[in-house]
Amino acid sequence: MKNNKGSLKSTLAVSLTNYLDAGAIVAGASGLTLWKDYLGLTEGHLGWLNAISANCLGAAIGAIIGGFMADKYGRKAIYTYNMLVYMLGVLVIMLSTNFPTLLLGFLITGISVGVGVPASWTYISESSETNNRGRNICISQMAWGIGPLIILIIGTLLAPGTGLNGNNGGLLFPVVEAIANFITGGEAQGAALRVFSSRIVFASLFVVAFIAWQLQRRLDESAEWKAAKEAEKNSGIKNKSVFASFGELFSNKVCVRSMIFLAGMYLTWNLVCSVMGFFQPHIYETAGGLSNEMANMFAAGQWVIIIAITFICSLIVDRVNQRMLFAFGVSMGVIAWLIIVTIGITSMTGLVVFTLLWAIQAGISVQTFYALWASELFPAKYRAAAQGIMFFVVRGVSAVWGLYFVHIYGENGEGFTLAGYIMMAFFIISLIIGTIWAPKTQGKTLEEITRERYGENI
Repeated sequence: MKNNKGSLKSTLAVSLTNYLDAGAIVAGASGLTLWKDYLGLTEGHLGWLNAISANCLGAAIGAIIGGFMADKYGRKAIYTYNMLVYMLGVLVIMLSTNFPTLLLGFLITGISVGVGVPASWTYISESSETNNRGRNICISQMAWGIGPLIILIIGTLLAPGTGLNGNNGGLLFPVVEAIANFITGGEAQGAALRVFSSRIVFASLFVVAFIAWQLQRRLDESAEWKAAKEAEKNSGIKNKSVFASFGELFSNKVCVRSMIFLAGMYLTWNLVCSVMGFFQPHIYETAGGLSNEMANMFAAGQWVIIIAITFICSLIVDRVNQRMLFAFGVSMGVIAWLIIVTIGITSMTGLVVFTLLWAIQAGISVQTFYALWASELFPAKYRAAAQGIMFFVVRGVSAVWGLYFVHIYGENGEGFTLAGYIMMAFFIISLIIGTIWAPKTQGKTLEEITRERYGENI
C-alpha cells in the first residue's frame, strides 16, 4: 500500500482526466451560442453536439472500450496513449469551419474522455488507503469543478459583446480580435470573429491535455491489478479474450445486481446533470435572458461554490454516514428544481437560489458516490470493465435524452417549465435508489469487500 503522500500525488495526476472531461463539456457549453451563430445551427444541431460529445455518446463509446482495456492491459496502458487522442479531438474543434468537422471533434474528444474515466476512478481507488478512499475520490471530483471554473473564467474574459464585431465584450476580447486578425489576415468579421473566443478556450484544454499526458504516462501500474493478473496466471487459467470477459462479468449475479443499482442511481442523476453541464449557459441566455458574458459569470460563481463544497465533502466523507450524506446532497437538487419551476428562471432571485442549491448538490454529488461505490463493489479483474459498461449505458441514454430535451425545451426556452418538472422527477428517483440501497463498505479494504461479496474464489 502506498503512503498517504504517494496516493495523493497519483490522485492529483489522474484527476487531470476529470478536469479535461468537465472542461470539454463546459468549453462546448460556454461557446455554444457562438458556434450556433457562426455556423447557422439549429437547436437540433446543438442536440447532436451534446449527444456525441464528452457529455454523452462519445464518452459512452470510449468508456466501454477503455473499461475492458484497463482490465486486460492495465491502468497504465490507458494513461500512456489516451491523452494523445484527446489532443487530436480538441485540435479538430479548434480548426472547425463547418458542422460535420465540429461534430467529429466533439466525438473524438468524447471518446477519449470515456476511455479515461473508468481507469481513472479505478486507479484512484486501488492506490488509496482504506480511510482515504472517499477523500481521494472527492479530490478527483474537485477537478470536475476546477475544470469548468477555469474554462468559464477564461470564457468570460474572452467573451464577445453584442456589436457587429464583438464590441464591448470581455476584458480580453481585444486579444481574441488580435489573434483572429493575425490568423485570418483581418478577414474574420461578425460571428466568424466572435467564435474565436471558443477556439481559444479549447486551445487551453489542448495545453492541459499535453501536461496531463506527460504526468500520467510516468505513473506506476496499479499494484492490485498486477496482483490480480499474477493470481490469474498462477491459477493456470488461459488469458481470456475481451468478449469472454464480458460474458463472464454478466454471468456473475452479484456483479449484475451491483451494476443495476449503480447505473440506476447514476443514470437518473446524469440525465439532469448532462443537460445542465452542456446547456446551462445556453439556458440562462435563452430562457433566462442573460448575456453570454453574464451567463458564464453566473456559472463560474456556481463552480466556486461547488469546489468549496466538494473540499468540505473530502474532509468528512470517510467519517460520516455516507447514506445520509448522499441523501442530503440529492435533496438539495430536488429543492433547487422545485424553486426554479415555481419562482421562474426569469427571476433573478430564482436564478440565484437555484444556482446556490444546485452548487451544493453538485459539490456533494451523486457522481462522487458512484465513483466510490463502483470501485468498491467489483473485484479487481472486473472493476474497470464494469464501470465502462455502466458509463456506456448512462452516457448513451443521456445522449438520447439530450436529443429529446432540445425539442421539449424549444428554440427560445418556451418549454423550460415542463423540462424542469421532468428533471425534478429524475432526481427524486436517484434519491430513492441511492438512499435505500447504499452499500456498507465504509472503513473496509477493497480485498475485504471483495471477499464479503464474492467469496474467496474470484
